[in-house]
Amino acid sequence: MARRRSEGQVLVTGASGYIAGFVIKQLAANGWQVRGTMRNLARIDELQRSIGAPDLELVAADLSSDAGWAEAMKGVTYVLHIASPIPLSEPRSDDELVRPAREGTLRVLKAAHDAGVKRVVMTSSVAAVAYGMDGDLKVFTELDWTDPNHRDTYAYVRSKVIAERAARDWMKVTRGAMQFCTINPGAVLGPVLGRDFSASLEVVRKLMGGELPGCPRLGFPIVDVRDVADIHIRAMTAPNMNGERFLAAGKFLWMKEIAQILKRRLGPRASNVPTRELPDFLVRLSALFDPTVKMVLPELGKARIIDASHARDTLGWVARPVEDTIVDCAESLLAAGLVKGM
Repeated sequence: MARRRSEGQVLVTGASGYIAGFVIKQLAANGWQVRGTMRNLARIDELQRSIGAPDLELVAADLSSDAGWAEAMKGVTYVLHIASPIPLSEPRSDDELVRPAREGTLRVLKAAHDAGVKRVVMTSSVAAVAYGMDGDLKVFTELDWTDPNHRDTYAYVRSKVIAERAARDWMKVTRGAMQFCTINPGAVLGPVLGRDFSASLEVVRKLMGGELPGCPRLGFPIVDVRDVADIHIRAMTAPNMNGERFLAAGKFLWMKEIAQILKRRLGPRASNVPTRELPDFLVRLSALFDPTVKMVLPELGKARIIDASHARDTLGWVARPVEDTIVDCAESLLAAGLVKGM
């Protein structure tokens, strides 16, 4: 995206998160004044170094509390609401994820509305679009919605669809000039900025480290974190965005295909990557002992094909090839010393 003159201050929630870090980098590179929120300011120096923005303004604000949000919104023109809880295993109850996702989103919207913010762009997920459905393989668009009551949904999926629905319902009954739209990315991969990164990168990290005996029949519509940052900024500045919903994902790949790309592109550096496919019964057996595996059992064998043409036609957004994203992710993890045994 070409450098542009700043037209106000941007608030990025969850500034220490994986997507938020790249959003902040791109905003700063394009001349925007940026403020970020964090739950804990103890890691300010570390975050500023990893993002490469030593002058980044950071303020304390937690999705579970009203404290700090009014101050965070002062002087803000745009809000990119990216903060959201992401589990590494299935929580003991839905409330551990659903409540902070829903209530936190409404808390941000109310504070932005009260402060006269021009537009809020919310990071949702394809989890709010393409899950909890029966029937044959289909291609999903912005018109599709996950059924949170379906037997195959789980807490993270339900938190995303419930939070986005709540935000849209709130906007329908709230008077004012503030606009709202969502970005719904697929599985976000790409380079890392530091030792903290999204749970979605665990797929590549574990494959590279040989931590998996094989490849479960799991797959993902993949998108590069740098392209996710780009589409947030496009949606922030484009005209007439109120109510819009943009799916941000590229090609769907099975885990076995991801492994084959790593083998083909990285050669000896991917020597630990397994390429044999694991039978479903072995995956289900391992889920008895691993809560992380148990959480994704409903995904076995399901292909979720995403149509991102609306983002392309409306915003001019084009994602880079997913093969390059996967390789960049692996090389970055290796360079950061984050791959086990390498």
